[in-house]
Amino acid sequence: MSEWIIEERAWDDPAGVALRAAQEAELDARYGGENHEPGEHPSADDVDVFLVAARDGTPVGCGALRRLDASSAEIKRMYVVPAARGSGVATAVLRALEHRAVARGWPVLRLETGTEQPDARRFYEREGYRQIPRFGVYAGSELSVCYERTLGPDRGVGVM
Repeated sequence: MSEWIIEERAWDDPAGVALRAAQEAELDARYGGENHEPGEHPSADDVDVFLVAARDGTPVGCGALRRLDASSAEIKRMYVVPAARGSGVATAVLRALEHRAVARGWPVLRLETGTEQPDARRFYEREGYRQIPRFGVYAGSELSVCYERTLGPDRGVGVM
């Protein structure tokens, strides 16, 4: 099996649109509707980095960064298609996002996932993210679980 290729793409790239739609459908099914994400949904206007991972030309995962302030960003739209889960592509996309964050001077990454996503929570904890109090628009959301990681060469993440 060949390795995946991870590349930066425009937010409206057709592969990215399809991956985000699949993620949304999966989350709607898990939460029983569309009210599972507080705040503004990410858009081309506020996403600074959007990555798509493909294997043999087939998109298998994605992830994005949205700048929060001068030293931090939020991970958005991390998703891997079910057939590619367990392959290591999620970790590869996450590391690529981390490298890009460090390169942009954002050593702190935060993210929000949900109470009905134990697989995502285990993944982020395994990858060195620690649970933090709900932040920003997630502060009042009982469905939200938030995480943070400080990056840098001394933390095992260098600049790519």
